[in-house]
Amino acid sequence: MADLETSVRAIALAARKASAVLARTTTDQRNAALLAMARALREHSAAIVEANAEDMKAGRAAGMSEGLLDRLELNEQRVEGMASALEDLASLSDPVGRVLEERTIEGGMLLQRISVPLGVVAMVYEARPNVTADAAGICLKAGNACVLRGGSQALHSNIALTKVLRDAVQKAGLPADSICSIETADRAATDVLMGLHGLVDVLIPRGGAGLIRHCIEHSKVPVIETGTGNCHVYVHESADFDIARAIVMNAKTQRTGVCNACESLLVDEAAAKAFLPRMLSELANAGVVVHGDSLARECAALAEEGGSANMLEHFVDAVEADWGTEYLALEISVKTVSGVEEAIEHINRYGTGHSECIIANTSSEDGENAADAFAAGVDAAAVYVNVSTRFTDGACFGLGAEIGISTQKLHVRGPFALEALTSYKYVVRGEGQVRG
Repeated sequence: MADLETSVRAIALAARKASAVLARTTTDQRNAALLAMARALREHSAAIVEANAEDMKAGRAAGMSEGLLDRLELNEQRVEGMASALEDLASLSDPVGRVLEERTIEGGMLLQRISVPLGVVAMVYEARPNVTADAAGICLKAGNACVLRGGSQALHSNIALTKVLRDAVQKAGLPADSICSIETADRAATDVLMGLHGLVDVLIPRGGAGLIRHCIEHSKVPVIETGTGNCHVYVHESADFDIARAIVMNAKTQRTGVCNACESLLVDEAAAKAFLPRMLSELANAGVVVHGDSLARECAALAEEGGSANMLEHFVDAVEADWGTEYLALEISVKTVSGVEEAIEHINRYGTGHSECIIANTSSEDGENAADAFAAGVDAAAVYVNVSTRFTDGACFGLGAEIGISTQKLHVRGPFALEALTSYKYVVRGEGQVRG
């Protein structure tokens, strides 16, 4: 354990030293490094995918779920996506050195509030090797050094990615230790990292509820909490059913292992028997298991009577735990509600503050009122009206590659990237003034 503590501390110290250099770099220097990182990913794509294949093989042997395997997998297209994201970052405005406020204060002094890097950013994440490139790029763009602690499931992938990125940064003239990683499967390394208050400026956990809770409860380093996603789609009685079905299918089945996927469907009781039979049939045909309430079961039976022969095979009666479950799989909870107020109450009780959606006909007074009430009443980082929850993403929001999606309320909320990795300092300029 002593050796591990020494090793992790040495990595953090190296990142600290690099952060002092990065804080004084120009926009052009950091952008050149980002472009070099993108080129290097493309040049070494085959080797990265080969390393990832080892992790995928081990994940399958360990019985990893399909949702987690999807998060873990890298292919040439995904490596290209990481490279493109780095290029997009280079094209964005520099978040560092901006004058956020400027005014003359008493005595004729000029006071400026200027954006500055945080310093050393530690990322703790699980089976998502794309986070390695995204986090390294975002931290670098914002003038920060990073310490990356990826999960053991992606160990080979992360080692390969980090080597490629470090070499590229160094060739671009910046310290290789701008990007540091902890390359051990020993989970105790995470606890050591969380204890390095004064060396690490902020810790960002990105993964399952257990990892995030552990970091919040035990870290001595300030934490930006990235939350799990028990996301809801609520179908108001005024909704266009074709639009509603399309959104539900996209939000649930387009990619199941992501935090912005729909995990729960709420439907107005007044619309249930007209909407749910076909909706449940489409879900069943896509292989989705429905955990539904009693009225949802009635609608499932109607669907089976109407020709959806496999409907009830994909239906189980919901229990209390289902309302708060993030399945990350082809499963969904379905509950009928009396109206928008019960939907809001249910979401605020069981949701995780991530992404919530209402489907309503906003050209009607009833639908518009429901949408307005939903948008105002739901406590979440992102609220959608007639839009799939799958859009909660840094790229979709025009932020470039994101470092995470925060469900907390202090410092940053929702998809966050560059600006969230800066702080500010006051600079006061004068001509010899002294305080009397």
